Amino acid sequence: MTATDPWADLLAADRALLDRTSTAERVADVLRQRIIDGALSPGTRLSEESAGKALAVSRNTLREAFRLLVHERLLVHEFHRGVFVRVLSAEDVIDLYRIRRLLETSAVRRGENPDLVAAVDHAVGDGERAAAEERWWDVGTANMRFHEAVAALAGSPRVNETMRQLLAELRLAFHVMSRPEEFHRPYLGFNREIADLLTAGERERAAAKLDAYFDAAEDQLVAAYRDHQG
Repeated sequence: MTATDPWADLLAADRALLDRTSTAERVADVLRQRIIDGALSPGTRLSEESAGKALAVSRNTLREAFRLLVHERLLVHEFHRGVFVRVLSAEDVIDLYRIRRLLETSAVRRGENPDLVAAVDHAVGDGERAAAEERWWDVGTANMRFHEAVAALAGSPRVNETMRQLLAELRLAFHVMSRPEEFHRPYLGFNREIADLLTAGERERAAAKLDAYFDAAEDQLVAAYRDHQG
């Protein structure tokens, strides 16, 4: 591990999550979560040596974890160069929002479980507290938790798993936004309105608000990608 690999220091802190019976899937879970948290940015090269030492896992286990995340479109393997965190395109962003509309809007319409609705409200509160302290990257992480909680309203483990993968890809897209406060602040109000509507049992209005949210966020991200890729 070297000073040039700060992400490896974060992985070392995750070592306690793994034990001697850890599998490639559990290593992939740790790496995926670091992508969702924003610690692994697009284009980051993940050296086997640094990651293996940080997590205290074998090279074979690590390679299998990398293969799993390549399959999930979170990493890419470049011949003779190594493994990198994937860089998304504007077309990727459009497709991500297409499937999010299918999953999240449908989940909102089924959001009757009071405990799951409370989890949505809790995630919004985390974002509001982070914004009050001007921790804008943490606001982005809270926003991920909000959408994870929204998808969980469907009551489906398969939807939950799919959503975690989508959110990891989405967090890669967020790196194109150079001013996180300007990007995240407007959506705090959307999140609060959706949470309050769900708490009040107004699921159709919440679904309509979420659709408007997706329209605004997709347009903003796609425009940023096209400007960036020029």
